[in-house]
Amino acid sequence: MTTTTGALTPDELEPRLAAHRAELTGYCYRMLGSAFDAEDAVQDTMVRAWKGVEGFEGRSGLRSWLYRIATNVCLTMIETRGKRARPMDLSAAAWEPVEASLARSRPEDTWLEPMVDERVLPEAGDPADIAVARESIRLAFVAALQHLPPRQRAVLILRDVLRWKADEVAGLLGTTTASVNSALQRARATLAERPDVGRTEVLDDSHRALLEEYVRAFEAYDIEAFVELLAADVTQNMPPFELWLAGADDIAAWMLGPGHQCRGSRLVPVTANGSPAFVHYKPIGAHGELVPFAIQALELADGKIARITSFLDTRLFGLFGFPAEPPARG
Repeated sequence: MTTTTGALTPDELEPRLAAHRAELTGYCYRMLGSAFDAEDAVQDTMVRAWKGVEGFEGRSGLRSWLYRIATNVCLTMIETRGKRARPMDLSAAAWEPVEASLARSRPEDTWLEPMVDERVLPEAGDPADIAVARESIRLAFVAALQHLPPRQRAVLILRDVLRWKADEVAGLLGTTTASVNSALQRARATLAERPDVGRTEVLDDSHRALLEEYVRAFEAYDIEAFVELLAADVTQNMPPFELWLAGADDIAAWMLGPGHQCRGSRLVPVTANGSPAFVHYKPIGAHGELVPFAIQALELADGKIARITSFLDTRLFGLFGFPAEPPARG
């Protein structure tokens, strides 16, 4: 079989491309804020790599070459699709009359989407690197990244998350080291203005007990017990609706009001964005059977639930590998 100019045959190239898929998916997810767009971007990157392998000279290394392709793909997608956001990023006011809130929704490509940990986090490696990778896919961090200009976004991810050197980033972006350092400084300053970026806790036994109580209270629809688990400044949002709620009282009023149909729901634990999450089945079938409803992503702070995001997009069930019917209890 004829070898390429990078001394790679097609049989050699395929497993080497596959070995980089998870990290490229994580990179594209941070850039784009969408799990589905990230998958599309990585697939486009792989196709371009296959088509362009004859011109790959190998001097920069396969990994650097793939990141260059992925970066160009992401920058083009951002130009044509815009940035993703959370409801609280688009509205300065929290609670408003529910009827008005539920009357306003935006297209799915408006909103930040959750990502399955297994698709982007390394299975093994340096614990410090794994911790950085997990921290950098947190919803608050990815949401903050969307506030950066696209090239600043790429610089910050490559430098602070992936630990590339400034000259390596300059080579990838076709710019100077001084420009990279300047962009990094501006990006860090922007993220420092967002207080929720630094709110993170490593899960321990007390957090696991908190999550067990959360499931028990939600499935029993014990709103009094549920409220006890929430932080004073808790927020809840539910894309694609613009609605977002602030404070335990408003969340309780919502759950006992328009949200009362969640009574009788089932939550199945998963992990998303380096944090606890649940697949939410709701009793809204024709005969009250449980059907896919949402992915609930939680963010914890100071031993309490600080943010609840319910992604009302049932396409995510396939991404998370869950069927139309809830699995049997273990």
